[in-house]
Amino acid sequence: MSLLEHVQSLVTSAEASRQDSQYGYTPSKGVTLTFIILFGISTLTHTAQSIFFRMWWVFPTIILSGCLEILGWSGRFWSSISPDLSNPFMIQITATIIGPTPLVAASFLILGAIIRILGPAYSRLSPRAYSIIFVSCDILSLVIQGAGGGIASSASNNNDLNGAKLGSNVMLAGIVLQLAAISFYAILACEFLIRYTHNRPVPRLFSRKERNGSLVTLSSPTIERGVMTTKIKLMIVALAFNTLCLFIRSIYRTIELADGWNGRIILTEVYFNVLDGAMVVLAIYTLNFAHPGLLIGRSMGRNRDAVDAEKNGSTLGLRTL
Repeated sequence: MSLLEHVQSLVTSAEASRQDSQYGYTPSKGVTLTFIILFGISTLTHTAQSIFFRMWWVFPTIILSGCLEILGWSGRFWSSISPDLSNPFMIQITATIIGPTPLVAASFLILGAIIRILGPAYSRLSPRAYSIIFVSCDILSLVIQGAGGGIASSASNNNDLNGAKLGSNVMLAGIVLQLAAISFYAILACEFLIRYTHNRPVPRLFSRKERNGSLVTLSSPTIERGVMTTKIKLMIVALAFNTLCLFIRSIYRTIELADGWNGRIILTEVYFNVLDGAMVVLAIYTLNFAHPGLLIGRSMGRNRDAVDAEKNGSTLGLRTL
């Protein structure tokens, strides 16, 4: 066999491999390994940080997200070796879709803590309501996406095209719910910061009852307004960047799933690497460098005033979650 024929044979083999692959391409070994290492380093660092700062809520949120991303990118690495196998494809598509969801929940919890520190009177929702409403939406989104991934996986194993499409649509519904929650959360966060900056509390009839039964109105001079320290400013900037990255990723995933399994977006590797993998890496590393334990951990201590306020249902410490 001549050199030209050998080269043509290799090209034909590579093209056949790409066509057999459910990705429409063969994932890059170098890229997949890079993301596995990046997520591994961040997850281990978050584990150490959560233990050091005694922030156990990080385990079911940020650390869980990192583990899911490692699983997803490991599936893609497996596919880079055996691109025609369906199991690693379904592992990666399910894990990378639901992976950032716990990370989004962490953002919701951190914002609730910031609101508690700076002043719940400036927020449309109480810190407790933020935790309950947005984390519940995040969990529901996670369940929907996981169910969609299960349906798609089962359909893929049975070569059921209709089932695969149904699974894709269910996952799309979960992503859209997550995107809506992030958007609503960002709007409320912006309103809170604007009201805090201009010292304009949210109008309410009353905030709580005093022990003697009298009502305290929000126009009362007794409203507590926390101090915007440099550390809190850094936490807010980090949270804003983290949210932006997750928002971009959610938009990409929404468009990708809406475009279908054979759409140009899902069949283009660079889009996934940049708009999904890189965005989640930036989001999770942001909370490594701007860790809430380092920036607002002292402010989240359970002092007597905070405990009294919690008894009246007006505050919620992040450490207690």
